[in-house]
Amino acid sequence: MKVAIASQNRKTVTANAGRCRRFCIYDIESNTIKRKTLIELPVDQSFHATQGKDSPELQGIQVLITSGMGEGLAQRLKEMGIESVITEETDPDAALAGYLQKTGQAR
Repeated sequence: MKVAIASQNRKTVTANAGRCRRFCIYDIESNTIKRKTLIELPVDQSFHATQGKDSPELQGIQVLITSGMGEGLAQRLKEMGIESVITEETDPDAALAGYLQKTGQAR
């Protein structure tokens, strides 16, 4: 499973996921984090700019975690087969742990 967490400052979970350009990408295998990478998208590849066409760097994600997003983005993500998750956690790793725990997947 591939999970993206919006993190504009690369330290905390970001709101306004549509305009966010920096993401923590987690590759999860056998309920374990196998890899965490940080990516920065060009302005023209943010969710807001692409209007539903996924960015090459975000291809393959199944889940997007953020602290806020608009209804339009939530609908586009759903159409793209991506689960959108709103969290109150500020730490990306804690947000991921909470998501994995809630969905029954252990870290």
